[in-house]
Amino acid sequence: MLIISDKISIPIDEIEFHAIRSQGSGGQHVNKVSTAIQLRFDINASSLPVYIKNRLLKLNDSRITIDGVIVIKSQESRSQKKNKDVALYRLSKIITNVLVTPKKRIPTKPTKSSKVKRLDSKTKHSRKKAIRKKIDIKKIDQ
Repeated sequence: MLIISDKISIPIDEIEFHAIRSQGSGGQHVNKVSTAIQLRFDINASSLPVYIKNRLLKLNDSRITIDGVIVIKSQESRSQKKNKDVALYRLSKIITNVLVTPKKRIPTKPTKSSKVKRLDSKTKHSRKKAIRKKIDIKKIDQ
């Protein structure tokens, strides 16, 4: 049983584990032994509440396939057990991040003084630019 929170837990039989060979350097051990773990968790077939399933499916995460399966690969350790524990930890982190509901942003309006300051700075800037303009002598003579 993978315990996510007080009320939410996932039975281990809903999670698939596959032992695969690790990538990278490591010599004979890496080439012989399948120590890396690939965890697969089907969101739609799980016993999670519907609102959590929907939030998980809406996530823009590369570890979630189009079919709604979370795929996590762990290969940090040379021990299959440690890699399995790391993969389970990552799965629990994904689900706990979804449990937190983001606060809705309340748009604020600018204050009266900030509006006045903005308009004052605009008029100062326009005066500065007006002083720098070329004076057309022909218009003054007429």
